Amino acid sequence: MPGSPAAAAIRFERVGKSFVKKGRPVMAVQDVTLEVPQGSITGIIGRSGAGKSTLLRMVNGLERPTEGRVLVGGQDVGAARGAPLRLLRREVGMIFQHFNLLASRTVRGNIALPLEVAGVPRAETRARVDELIAQVGLDALADRYPAELSGGQKQRVGIARALATRPKVLLSDEATSALDPETTQTVLELLGRINRELGLTILLITHEMAVLRDIASHMAVIDAGRIVEAGATYDIFTRPAHPTTRSFLAGVTGATLPAFIAGRLLDSRPDGPSQQVIRVTFAGTHATDPMLASLATDLGIAANILAGAIEEVGTRPFGNLLIAVDAARAEEARAHLERHGLLTEVLGHVR
Repeated sequence: MPGSPAAAAIRFERVGKSFVKKGRPVMAVQDVTLEVPQGSITGIIGRSGAGKSTLLRMVNGLERPTEGRVLVGGQDVGAARGAPLRLLRREVGMIFQHFNLLASRTVRGNIALPLEVAGVPRAETRARVDELIAQVGLDALADRYPAELSGGQKQRVGIARALATRPKVLLSDEATSALDPETTQTVLELLGRINRELGLTILLITHEMAVLRDIASHMAVIDAGRIVEAGATYDIFTRPAHPTTRSFLAGVTGATLPAFIAGRLLDSRPDGPSQQVIRVTFAGTHATDPMLASLATDLGIAANILAGAIEEVGTRPFGNLLIAVDAARAEEARAHLERHGLLTEVLGHVR
């Protein structure tokens, strides 16, 4: 991932982590080298068991690497013990998937907890809690208990609690996966605002590509404990290089072939009349250009649209179209599209 060591809020250097399972060591994370740029929202996406939670827990010392180093603000988390580790953990806030609120404490009491543990004076704690309650929009609910709150409200309490000690890094462990889509969007908007206003680095893990599309400036894809792709979110969405990334993207970019086409797809051009199936990516200023109309009017090539959508990654538009064109003129069609700034990829052929 881009960035010099000085610009990285978090650095993973050849990190590996093994666990003993049924008497044998199992590698949960292998040879991970990754930088999280200062002030970014960086997402790590992977399937269940891919190692993303293990990677996240090594940032605040809940797990220690078996190999390599994890650096936060230049400090080696795995080497820290005692007081230095406690101080480092105050600089790393954590938001949990299932909120982890104390049922016996009110909103105010839950947010105050990390400040009380840190020995912050009562008056200072009270002022900080009031500030955080206002920041996450819970003024009217300050004296409610968790059982009286919705899922989104509980997560706002979790976010406020994670910010209590003024951390430099905020970790999000599947923070929206237990929420409905509308509530998810409001929580993501809150995290985006916190990132902009406080300049806080946010590292989140998820299995939902739509979350990264909506909020992350940078991302990494983890598969079987290894980082298989990393970079700016927009670059990865528009030019995915690894099959795992493409599989995650298929559900959010209109890039999935209909089953009746996918079942007939051939790797090479067959004898006789056929069509070439092409993925066309419209990025940036070209995302809304009428290029298929241009194919028809300028070259007389008809394109059959199989699937597609135009979306936004952050504030930048991009689109994916899956089209089929006459195989005899496919090379000409692709050259025309690429001359106009579009990306093309041959997926196969159909008779």
